[in-house]
Amino acid sequence: MTRLRSIFLAPPAVLMLVTIAIPLAIICVYSLLSRGAYGGVEWPWALENYGRLIDPLYAGIFVRSFALAGLATLLCILLGFPLALFIAESGARKNLYLSLVILPFWTSFLIRLYAWMFLLRDTGLINSALQGLGLIREPLPMLYNNGAVLLGLVYGFLPFAVLPLYATLERIDKSLLEAAADLGARPIAVLTRVTLPLCAPGIAAAAILVFVPCLGTYITSDLLGGSKTILIGNLVQNQFTSARDWPFGAAVSIVLMMVAVLLLFAVRRRGEELL
Repeated sequence: MTRLRSIFLAPPAVLMLVTIAIPLAIICVYSLLSRGAYGGVEWPWALENYGRLIDPLYAGIFVRSFALAGLATLLCILLGFPLALFIAESGARKNLYLSLVILPFWTSFLIRLYAWMFLLRDTGLINSALQGLGLIREPLPMLYNNGAVLLGLVYGFLPFAVLPLYATLERIDKSLLEAAADLGARPIAVLTRVTLPLCAPGIAAAAILVFVPCLGTYITSDLLGGSKTILIGNLVQNQFTSARDWPFGAAVSIVLMMVAVLLLFAVRRRGEELL
């Protein structure tokens, strides 16, 4: 059985080695090299790429990225929990509602962001409608700011919060809720003292599934934030493209990956404690 298991695991192990381990090792090596005169990398070894991350300019980008990702995660959980609870209690229609939740994935995320740009720009549908109704005289600045980026993050990653929350709520033993109600607990008390504690693993999973992609995104901030909202993902993209500073871009990528891995381990440990 051990030999048979090794035979079946060999192809995926080789695939992971070629597609994940080797590219990651190359990025780690690049982060310790120096920028070439015309781009690329060259010797000698240098740790200054990581030291540049404490510069106020780049530190501000990290702080902005963590703040927007954290706020987007909080909003996704606050909006997704009632929706997941509604779907879990919908009976025969739950499959229909789940299909509606994942329906946006059938369309390219880039196209959906362009649709938001059409809605939010100065000559877009929202500003045009408000001006046509006489509610405003000048267009509202709804695009190319932190608010537009936050809106795009919540819109794009809300299903990632709804699905794990629904999976957790669906497995809750309904007799526990009925027992709490029989003992005199009001609906708010049942929600806060029974449902939420039982749903804690799902909340933790939803938080990590939303926070990590939001932290590394660059398309949303690039289109909806423009040059006014630069996140970590945009910083990495710029270093590998326009700036051609591959070592510094690799160092930023490594730090971002380490943060994501630490969060995954923290959530996994917390989830084991809750279970």
